[in-house]
Amino acid sequence: MALYEYSALDGQGRQQRGVIEASGQKLASKKLRERGLFPTKLTSVREGQERRQWTLYRRVKPAQLGVATRQLSTMLSAGMPLDEALATVAEQQDQQQLGSALTRIREEVLQGTAFHLALQAHPLIFPPLYTNMVKVGEASGTLDKVLLQLAEFMDEQARFNSQLKAAMTYPALMFLVGSGVLLFLMAFVVPKITRMLEDLDQALPLATLWLISFSSFLADYWWLLLTLLLLLFWFGRRAAATAKGRLWFDRKKFHLPLLGPLALQNATARFARTMAALLQSGVPMLTALEIVQSLMGNHHLQQTLDVVREKVTEGAGLAEPLRESGAFPPMLPQMAAIGERSGELEGMLRKVAEIYEHQVETRINGLMALLEPLMILLMGTVVGFIVLAILLPIFQASQGLG
Repeated sequence: MALYEYSALDGQGRQQRGVIEASGQKLASKKLRERGLFPTKLTSVREGQERRQWTLYRRVKPAQLGVATRQLSTMLSAGMPLDEALATVAEQQDQQQLGSALTRIREEVLQGTAFHLALQAHPLIFPPLYTNMVKVGEASGTLDKVLLQLAEFMDEQARFNSQLKAAMTYPALMFLVGSGVLLFLMAFVVPKITRMLEDLDQALPLATLWLISFSSFLADYWWLLLTLLLLLFWFGRRAAATAKGRLWFDRKKFHLPLLGPLALQNATARFARTMAALLQSGVPMLTALEIVQSLMGNHHLQQTLDVVREKVTEGAGLAEPLRESGAFPPMLPQMAAIGERSGELEGMLRKVAEIYEHQVETRINGLMALLEPLMILLMGTVVGFIVLAILLPIFQASQGLG
């Protein structure tokens, strides 16, 4: 069986793209027509194309993977064999790379490879959390339920991340546009106006002199400021690339005013939700800690979890090492201790994740609601100062003429 990439038109004339498996090009075209698709382009996926597509796998978004995982869970729970479910889900994918990967995974499963091992061959699409949960699902015979848990986990993560991005997009865009407009005015427009004011041959107000000095500095040395900013950025990147520098940056990140507590709460929510999903699916504690450690994206927390994992290996529970580390908010080890005593650790961790996710959303919405009027007030003040500095000498000149 060969793999073909297609572009086709559906019954409404909309263009569809994807992959289809068939023994030949004619059979692939026939399969598409049976689905109500009329192929306009049908090409075989060669090895060179596959290698080029490998670099594009990062385009597969968690939300897309979550939808495919939910479809796969539904088909398996309905009694469909795994290979048929994989083929069906692969053919339904608009995301070309995900469809290609699922088709290759199906081929490996048909050859006798375990599903989780076939997934491990595509690490840019299926992270360790995914493959380990699938491994447990295969071993326990509950693959459909584990896949449903994975889909719900990824949907929740995608929803939370999209809310954060949506909350921060407007203020960030407003800041960039406003800063760009003000810099353009100060560097290129104001100097031309202030030259006219200097020609009035009169004593200029202090505000106008400040404006002239600042705009002249920007017009003459903007390249120097830009160079300094680029050098600062470059040195920061170089320092962050070293182990000590990255550890220092990641530790100090949580001590920033306003944003530091938010970052820590967000990291705590990610840790708690991921641990809850892994433990609920049957992944052993040590393996779950190792997976979560690799997903944290913060060297300080990764180092902390390394110590926690060592203590758990020595026989300690989860709550006490977390409390001793002091890296996470006190609620996490307290709820973990309650969960360990009651046998409901997964449920307690999920509640911690929900609490901190709600706190992060609430605080971000509050900060954004406060930040927007502050930015408008700041830009209004700067623009008002520019207008006042320009109009004051004009008013003085008109009074002198009167």
